Amino acid sequence: MTRAAAIAAADETFDSGRFREQLAHWVTYRTESQVPESAPYMAAYLTEAIRPSFEAMGFSSTLIPNPTGKHGPFLVATREEDPALPTVLSYGHCDVIRGLEGQWRAGLDPWTLKVEGEKWFGRGTADNKSQHLINILALSTVLKTRGRLGFNCKFLLETGEEVGSPGLHEFVEQEKTALAADLLIASDGPRLEPDRPTIFLGARGALTFNMTVNLREGGHHSGNWGGLLANPGIILSHAIASLIDRDGRVKLRELLPAAIPNSVRHALADCPITEPPEGPAIDAWWGEPGLTAAEKVVAWNTFDILAFKTGNPERPVNAIPPVAVATCQIRFTVDVPPETFLPAIRRHLDANGFGNVEVAQSTHEIFPATRLDPDHPAARWAAASIERTTGRRPAILPNLGGSLPNECFAGTLGLPTVWVPHSYTGCSQHAPNEHVLAPLLREGLRMMTGLFWDLGETPPPLSSARG
Repeated sequence: MTRAAAIAAADETFDSGRFREQLAHWVTYRTESQVPESAPYMAAYLTEAIRPSFEAMGFSSTLIPNPTGKHGPFLVATREEDPALPTVLSYGHCDVIRGLEGQWRAGLDPWTLKVEGEKWFGRGTADNKSQHLINILALSTVLKTRGRLGFNCKFLLETGEEVGSPGLHEFVEQEKTALAADLLIASDGPRLEPDRPTIFLGARGALTFNMTVNLREGGHHSGNWGGLLANPGIILSHAIASLIDRDGRVKLRELLPAAIPNSVRHALADCPITEPPEGPAIDAWWGEPGLTAAEKVVAWNTFDILAFKTGNPERPVNAIPPVAVATCQIRFTVDVPPETFLPAIRRHLDANGFGNVEVAQSTHEIFPATRLDPDHPAARWAAASIERTTGRRPAILPNLGGSLPNECFAGTLGLPTVWVPHSYTGCSQHAPNEHVLAPLLREGLRMMTGLFWDLGETPPPLSSARG
């Protein structure tokens, strides 16, 4: 059998409706990692949906408790054909963001797949159920067509990515031998452009922290005390304004890279970012002056406010509030160590008269930043495979603008990491009306089938990380 036959079989899997039927079933599992009551759905998804898919391909699978003892389990599926063959590790997360029932557009339900033209709606359709479904079915297609994969495969599914992947680092360290491989190929996140295949080779990191001004107990009447009592909301606003200006330029330069590496600039020169038809308009004036849009979101650090609260926003009263809290986030590249951020902010605030502003990391774990050189053999090989399948040169991003637990694979396991996303930036990920585009799913299944076929036929030169 041939590569073309495998890709034709992938087309038939999608066009026959089997892909849609399986995704529709998987969407019904309410795998919300932020909702403790959803824990039974996590275990059911792994045992009822995922495990049978792997066992049908001759994989052995093991459900392993989370090392934290209080979060969801992990599933590891393994198929070893020959110890002398390359081993690929893949990854996916079965958890989703809260369903947000009642906030979706009329006629849509987060737990029911709804097809409207090219759009398939449902929670997890973009993040991440369709993406690991594509990769699982691509493996199955290669196996059925060739009779073997032609490589060894390990697949890790976690249940807590949407809450910072608690226990994942400890798990990967604990299972380092069992997860040893030569290369990571996985899927998450959006393409650079909907109509352009994309590869990304790492991820920006994320540090979430709180800035708090807590001046006193209780509020006090603004008519009697306005002008006499310091307002924590105003103080906090000025403290934040000392860190970032009105145009989004970070003023505290210790939070930023000294420069963008030339190899990264070169790669991003081929990756222009345009506005998706249904996405927000890009504010070209916002952010670091002199950078392209791609450089701003891939190669630079950003400071953002995720939430700001003082007083009672839902029902304001005539009172000077006692407390103000802002939840802030820094997205960062590998060029600046994240452990330097909060000490730098502390020094800056003290030096500028904001000693009463507390700074503390939130409960979210830090996502470390990772980046693989775009000229790495695995990156070049993957790009050539995708171009062979689609006839189009993929965009190659040194890292994603968002954050993923990629450091577990790039750092702890020492793997070159290649991510092939199957969604797009207008998918309403993490919001009501989450959806995917059917043409991207179909092409994604074709691309991954071709990629796994090529891995079993002409793998890239790899330095084994398996010892």
